[in-house]
Amino acid sequence: MANKWLAGVSAAFCTLLGHGAQAQSNPRYVQFQPSATKGALYAPDAGAPSNVAFLTIHRTSNFMSMIGTRELARRGFLVLGMNPRSDNNEAIVHFENVALDIKQGVEFLRKQPGVTKVILIGFSGGGPATTFYQAVAEKGVSYCQGPNKLTQCPDSLKDLPKADGMLLLDAHPGNSVNGLRSLNPAVLDEDNPLKIDPALDPFDAKNGFNPNGHSTYTAEFMDRYFKAQAARMNRLIDKATALRADVAAGKAKTTDDAPFIVYRDRARLMDFSMSVHPGTTRLQKLIKNDGTISTEVVRSVRVGLAQNAKLDRTLENGTMFLTVESFLSANAIRAKDSMVDIDWCSSNNSTPCALREITVPMLIAAMGGHYFIADNEIHYDVAASKDKEYVVIEGAVHGQTPCEACSKLTGQPYGNATKNLYDYVARWASADRFR
Repeated sequence: MANKWLAGVSAAFCTLLGHGAQAQSNPRYVQFQPSATKGALYAPDAGAPSNVAFLTIHRTSNFMSMIGTRELARRGFLVLGMNPRSDNNEAIVHFENVALDIKQGVEFLRKQPGVTKVILIGFSGGGPATTFYQAVAEKGVSYCQGPNKLTQCPDSLKDLPKADGMLLLDAHPGNSVNGLRSLNPAVLDEDNPLKIDPALDPFDAKNGFNPNGHSTYTAEFMDRYFKAQAARMNRLIDKATALRADVAAGKAKTTDDAPFIVYRDRARLMDFSMSVHPGTTRLQKLIKNDGTISTEVVRSVRVGLAQNAKLDRTLENGTMFLTVESFLSANAIRAKDSMVDIDWCSSNNSTPCALREITVPMLIAAMGGHYFIADNEIHYDVAASKDKEYVVIEGAVHGQTPCEACSKLTGQPYGNATKNLYDYVARWASADRFR
């Protein structure tokens, strides 16, 4: 059935592909406010673009040349790749303000000739950013305010223009959740990260670590580990909220914010172990390298990152240089267990919390050579959208390109991963749902 569907691409869609036979070669620079917020507008090199336009943005990353800008322009769409106001600077993130940047992008695209629909692309950390925006646009500021929230959104987020669809590409569950799951719970003293509990050290062979491949941990170890990660996160939250109170009371060294450093945060087990989130929990669609679609329990083909054992103790890769505000707004979330007992809505940087409020059509695509397959299945399950779909792209790394290391491991080719992903996205966006 899947093969017949793939073969039955409409004549209209074939025409659309023909118009975008070459990649966009001359994107137009677009300046927004504040000046750090900027974008690049991609259009097909030939032919009129579709009535559907895409917007892609991240909390901190430069998405002006994100891979989807070129791939979707090649397939006949207008695409705006944006940089947020906190471009490349996690320490200045006030997460809720990213919605003001997205708002400018949505309004800009709606003014482009022929555009009638706007789809937000939530790639990686763009997932929590774009879903936060859409949840507030659909539900209002009551969604992002309240006593349970670690930080509050401003009233300036009232009346955000809604997007017409959501495309989640290997969206993670939140920078807050990634931060929680990356904490090394063996740390006993935040002021001296050399003090660790050996029984919780994920990089000790006695606990299951393998420096030459995927590590294998017992269920008992993982249960203790995930609870200890949550306990460390909660201690950090208590420390940060106390510092925030001191700043507000004029008792701190500074009057607006305070520095906040977190050591040893490269201990996410799924980075180097298939013991955690190995794949889907049930039958799901897998777009195979030859373009056919199978329905199966999908298992990640990712390669273990044993180098995390060294990175965890480094300044450059194992330490977060934040402020109290950037920690609480984008990197913190309350939990009792880092995997199965998270207070999803305690943070506004939480994809699963936002998806419960979003009703527009949604396509969720996970990359088969990465570790967000299970998280994206959860995203599909909790999304309020009635028109929603979940697929996995065989052999794609997080960046949506073929995983060469995975091919060496499995002996299977994955060279068509990028093409398969964006062909599928283009068909979805060209369907009647967005006419």
